[in-house]
Amino acid sequence: MPYEEVLDPGPALGRRRRPRLSVALGILWLVVPLVLFVLDRSVLLAGNPAQVIALAACGLIGVVLLARDRSEADGVRPEHGRPWRRAVGRTLGVLVTLVVLGALVWLRPFAATPEAVAAMSDSAQVRITDAPAHIVITPTSGTPTRGLIFQPGARVDPRAYVPMLAEVSRQGVLVVVVKQPFGIGFLAMTAPDTFIERHPEVTSWAVGGHSLGGVVATTYAHDHPGTVKGLLLWASYPVGSLAGRTDLSVASVSGSRDGFTTPADVEASRSLLPGDTAYTRVEGAVHSFFGDYGDQPGDGTPTVDRVTAQRQIVDATVALMDSL
Repeated sequence: MPYEEVLDPGPALGRRRRPRLSVALGILWLVVPLVLFVLDRSVLLAGNPAQVIALAACGLIGVVLLARDRSEADGVRPEHGRPWRRAVGRTLGVLVTLVVLGALVWLRPFAATPEAVAAMSDSAQVRITDAPAHIVITPTSGTPTRGLIFQPGARVDPRAYVPMLAEVSRQGVLVVVVKQPFGIGFLAMTAPDTFIERHPEVTSWAVGGHSLGGVVATTYAHDHPGTVKGLLLWASYPVGSLAGRTDLSVASVSGSRDGFTTPADVEASRSLLPGDTAYTRVEGAVHSFFGDYGDQPGDGTPTVDRVTAQRQIVDATVALMDSL
């Protein structure tokens, strides 16, 4: 055998295997969305499809990363570029992975209770229409001329509000619960436009919401003075001033034991609302009593039962709608 052939190391000399970081990242991009979907499947499928699409897209990224590494596993590839560029690329890959997957974990929704899910069925008084971007609650008798467009709290299953809002609808009110992308109200700020255009029979519209949803509703009411006649705040307060709006009926309903929207927060926001705002303080109520999604970490400790508190919340809401 020629000497040159004995010493010939083959094509692998001077080349190295692709670093295994891509395998670890690929596994994370694939497994984390899959686990989140399995854990929250029923809630995700009942909500806005944006979150399911995002999980699927992240899973696809994981498949691509793993497939790319697999295709190179039996071969070698030359090192390209300078070491610092490769280091920067790997660092960015890790950071993007942590940020995106961390956000998906944080965005896990608070699921509606079984009782709230059961309330999604029609009854003798209301008809429930469930669509990808909204839930519509319509009274079965008469044609409603008053309407309420409701924005859920951050990451809360929209179905959690159906039991209480169905009680409101029974009083002759068309109620729309917005299914926000990723459960974040700021991603559905213009949602009322669609429903207002779709229901010309409704001549008096109110917008409202729970917690962050109330902030979004306040912004919409501020920007649409000729359209919105009522504003409903459940455990929420405005970030901009509506004090000069004499054409807007406002109801602020809050809990005395709320760990998030505290009584001090509500009191501090009084100057931002019209002087004739109707305030209802539900003694002993907490933040999670404004929906049926169980307890919320960080909330206060209630000193009243949920049924009693929610009855007061519904009554205050009906009073606002009756005033329009």
